[in-house]
Amino acid sequence: MLSAIAIDDEPMALEVIKAHASKVPFLQLTATFTDAIKALEYLKDHPANLIFLDIKMPDISGMELATLLPKETMVIFTTAYSEHAVKSFELDAIDYLLKPFNLSRFLKACQKAQEWHELKKSPSSESSSIFIKTGFEQVKINFDELLYCEANGNYVNFHLSDKKILSRMTLSETEELLPSYFVKTHRSYIVNSKEIRKIEKHQVSTGGKIVPVSGAFHKELVEKMK
Repeated sequence: MLSAIAIDDEPMALEVIKAHASKVPFLQLTATFTDAIKALEYLKDHPANLIFLDIKMPDISGMELATLLPKETMVIFTTAYSEHAVKSFELDAIDYLLKPFNLSRFLKACQKAQEWHELKKSPSSESSSIFIKTGFEQVKINFDELLYCEANGNYVNFHLSDKKILSRMTLSETEELLPSYFVKTHRSYIVNSKEIRKIEKHQVSTGGKIVPVSGAFHKELVEKMK
């Protein structure tokens, strides 16, 4: 069961969310707020898995409020303004509901949140794959197809043999999701050691691609390959 709250300065918008939420069997809407500050106070003592969050509100915008939430809290933005979609993606939102939205669209967003919630609870060490969030979707990556990961600012590129997938996360967060045979070769790179074909002083070859190796990680890499 997902616990959720809704924040919107328009009472009628909250009534729509209440009505839709009552028809989603795995969702429990515990509270609604027209005041974002009061919602933050509520969350201190009543953590929620998911927040339905309006973007344009007085005092503090939904975008600003989202940056104050715990990282594990999922957000679905609700707004009448489509121009905020890109920014909501940058804030790692689960979905973006454009008002007026119907029950079908609301349910789809909730299902995404439920799937992501379940995936986060699944330990990667017991699996041969992970799901990562890219845009508003979750994409499955098989470890045996993953060559290396490359940090790019606040994003990580997952390089597979035939494509690459971009996800908004840090390299440290990525490292925690991967099996022990993935090894760091550089502060910006993690490589699948099973796919390394050649090790040189400043680089390794994997899947026909060259990945840099910094001095700080060269010794650890060599030891791992033994």
